[in-house]
Amino acid sequence: MLKVGLTGGIGAGKSEVSRMLAGYGAVLIDADRIAREVVEPGTPGLDAVVEEFGSGILTAEGTLDRPKLGSVVFADSERLAALNAIVHPL
Repeated sequence: MLKVGLTGGIGAGKSEVSRMLAGYGAVLIDADRIAREVVEPGTPGLDAVVEEFGSGILTAEGTLDRPKLGSVVFADSERLAALNAIVHPL
C-alpha cells in the first residue's frame, strides 16, 4: 500500500487535493481533526494542557482558547516544545 503525506502552507490546496484523492478511493487521516479531538473538554489531553499552561487558556465554556494558547506558545519556543510534548504523543 502506498502511503502519502500531504503538507503545505495555508491556502496551498491541501483540502482540495485531499478531496481529489478521496474521490479516487484514498483513505484519509486528517491530523488537524485528530489534534482538535485530543484536547476536547473532558479529555486527558486538555487536562494536561491546562495543567501546563493554566486555566487562562480556556474559554468561558471550558474549551481550549486556541488563539490565547497560540499567543503563549508562539512567543516562546520552550512553551511550544512543552505543548508539543503533551499533544503529539496523543
